[in-house]
Amino acid sequence: MDSALDLDKELPDGRVLAVRGLTKDFTMHLVDGRVAHALKGVDLEVEQGEHVALAGPSGAGKSTLLRCVYRTYLTTSGAIGLRTGTGAVVDLATMPDRDVAMLRGREIGYVSQFLRAEPRRPVIEIVARAGSARGMERGEALDAAAVALRRVGIDETLWPVHATVLSGGQKQRVNIAAGTISPPRLLLLDEPVSALDPVNRVSVLDLIAGLREQGVAVLSVFHDLEAIEMLATRVVVVDGGRVAADGDPHEVLRDNHRLAVAR
Repeated sequence: MDSALDLDKELPDGRVLAVRGLTKDFTMHLVDGRVAHALKGVDLEVEQGEHVALAGPSGAGKSTLLRCVYRTYLTTSGAIGLRTGTGAVVDLATMPDRDVAMLRGREIGYVSQFLRAEPRRPVIEIVARAGSARGMERGEALDAAAVALRRVGIDETLWPVHATVLSGGQKQRVNIAAGTISPPRLLLLDEPVSALDPVNRVSVLDLIAGLREQGVAVLSVFHDLEAIEMLATRVVVVDGGRVAADGDPHEVLRDNHRLAVAR
């Protein structure tokens, strides 16, 4: 199959991401070499300015899907089409690692619930480096980092501090600041507010909501149905490695059977 040709058809103008027939298997070498089928033929798409939330029970394959899109995991089969800012169509599932690395930051961003920062790297530098990776000049990146850190409620006294000494909630907010500074074309969010207190949670959710106005395509995982209803333009329910439902958040999350799966 000519995947590039097929993906070009699957990515009309305005569509940023098209996942087709995606499978992911894990071989458990310490358990008789048995194979776990995490994703079993997932199809989904995300348009520019759309926020698609993945819902489903723990172990359904939601975070695995995000990691396949970001290429933290290699896929077993299927295609992950991305239309870049230049209009080019690429298959993230088959691209060489070097090319994927060049797309990260400017075209694709990933925010997890954990901050994996370099030791001895000040908070302000972590966020500014994210801006630099997206083409900002150093001074502009530092200014934008300051704005982003204020928006997520990180006190200026913590900006020169090494991120390793921050609390879990503070690290999560730094992660969000880095992910949304000069935001990429496609932003992947994996439980980005799980460690936040109610006040900071609201400010971060407001920040994420504002990404739609900037035309950012967002694919997210939240276990908080309230957050999904607030942010998502569409919900994709994943169950057992397959798409069980796909539609309007209010319809999907109010269907008794689908809601049980989403939870």
